[in-house]
Amino acid sequence: MTDEVLQERNQILEAIEGQTLCTLFQSTVSTYGTRDALGRRLEDGTWTWQTWREYGEDAKRFAMALLKRGLGKGDFVAIMVNNRPEHVIADTGSFHAAATGVSVYNTLAEEQIAYVAGNCGAKVAVLNDAEAHSRWVAVRDELPELATIVMVEGAEDVDDDRVISWADFLAEGQAHLDEVGEDVFTAAWKSVEPDDVATLIYTSGTTGPPKGVVETHRGVLYIMEAAKGIFELPMNPNTLSYLPLAHVAERTFSHWQGIKYAAKVHFCEDYTQIAEYLPVAKPTAFLAVPRVWEKMRAALLTRIDEAEGPKAKLGQQAFAILPQLGAMAFTGRKPSVLLQGQAALFEKLVYSKVREALGLDDTIIALTGAAPMPDDLLMFFRGLGIEILNVYGMTETTAVTNANRPGRVRLGTVGERVPGIEVAIAGDGEIIARGPTMTPEYYRRPEATEELYDADGWLHTGDLGKIDDDGYLAIVGRKKEIIVTSSGKNISPHEIETALKQHPLIGQVMAIGDERNYISALLVLDPEAAESWAGKRGIPFDSMAEFSQREDVLAEVGTAVDAANAKLARVEQVKRWELLPTDWTVESGELTPSLKLKRHVVSTKYADVIDGIYD
Repeated sequence: MTDEVLQERNQILEAIEGQTLCTLFQSTVSTYGTRDALGRRLEDGTWTWQTWREYGEDAKRFAMALLKRGLGKGDFVAIMVNNRPEHVIADTGSFHAAATGVSVYNTLAEEQIAYVAGNCGAKVAVLNDAEAHSRWVAVRDELPELATIVMVEGAEDVDDDRVISWADFLAEGQAHLDEVGEDVFTAAWKSVEPDDVATLIYTSGTTGPPKGVVETHRGVLYIMEAAKGIFELPMNPNTLSYLPLAHVAERTFSHWQGIKYAAKVHFCEDYTQIAEYLPVAKPTAFLAVPRVWEKMRAALLTRIDEAEGPKAKLGQQAFAILPQLGAMAFTGRKPSVLLQGQAALFEKLVYSKVREALGLDDTIIALTGAAPMPDDLLMFFRGLGIEILNVYGMTETTAVTNANRPGRVRLGTVGERVPGIEVAIAGDGEIIARGPTMTPEYYRRPEATEELYDADGWLHTGDLGKIDDDGYLAIVGRKKEIIVTSSGKNISPHEIETALKQHPLIGQVMAIGDERNYISALLVLDPEAAESWAGKRGIPFDSMAEFSQREDVLAEVGTAVDAANAKLARVEQVKRWELLPTDWTVESGELTPSLKLKRHVVSTKYADVIDGIYD
């Protein structure tokens, strides 16, 4: 470790000494109690808000109900609830009882629920509704420790002696508080120590069963304190919570950072509706995985393509120079006088209005992570006036080890290391990291923990990368995803897939070629772009299955593949491809809840199609 890294680390550790999420939350409630904290849109379109003081009171009631049931340090509360206030209240209440909240993906199947809840030995589960309950009750016999199920909605619709409604659970907590007094609550949260488990985050499992990653209070507070010097987020920001809270990125960004900065958090229960929520939330800071940014760009390009009249021509001209403006902004090259004039005109008439329509006109920090972000996407939004900061990390590193800084973004990289964190490249090209944010273990998985670290304490990420002379990290690919052709060529599928997705009609791609003679690809259309493309050409769009088999659609996709191949090295070029008559979604199993591709699922599900390509 260099003296610089050691000094950075010690400064941050000193700043958070003795702190926990409990002390942080109590400080925020005390200072910003009257400000809005948690907001949810009702069915009639109006919003209901809880202040930080009201949030604190509900968290206290939840904690007291847990304490009455005998929960405390070492006990776990599973939370399978949509992005809504009750989710974070349950989590905050759990750690104030010295217990641990475990957010669970809403999409988990019964056997996955049994594994996760069984692995942590959850004694209480907080569920969204009767549909979620039906999956839990199916594995009741496999979860003997689960004694209480708190239902946010629909408690009256289920027949289960373990069930209690959310309102009744909080009322029970209030009654217990009235009986034993405030000192019991205070003693519980003050018993929490920095190295206690703040949460378990179960990896979404692109391969194999999920592992429960232990995140400590110290690790969580460290990464937030370190990020403070990188992003300079103001107090009381507006944020939008829409990604799964079971994912480390959303948990850190909207929940934990929300506590640190006393944010006004707008909850969106369905991530497909974020286009409706963004103009209302007007987030000061906004986090989106690359797939969300891709769909946002596709929607904008489709709208421009469909527009008619004088304004349409103006918009098309404005969008045509976006990549050029973005590239110049990143490289520091000065635009010509003509381009400067066009940019100024389009900023006034087009770009500012687009940012406002997107709901990103007040956004000062825009982030992306969890998957590779194409440079062309960064340049597109930079030209539009939105600087997206590409960051890198994983659940096991408590979110972030590297980040691009505002005004210092370098294309093709995920930025410089976080202060006090060591990042290096192992002999085989793997990215390794070391520091206070590294997980101490996979819960009840000692053999997996042993595999995660080497003898020198370096955490092995499983990603391949390069670090340039200025300390910027570039991701080459995932070790397990590298394609090794029959001729021995090592190829990262990311570059191929990114090139193919340049065409707005193509929604998802999986490159294939491991132990094969050449590269091929499975493609699926973007449903919204496909319907728009059909409408503009007067083509009927009755179903994706029929539409994807049309000759003109196949010809368009073929043109897109040719254009992508022109940008790829010969060995990377797609020789054959198959357009599937479906979409890949979280619900259909091909995507993780954070919208990453489950390659093993796709490979198994479409094995016959893949074999047919190579026959």
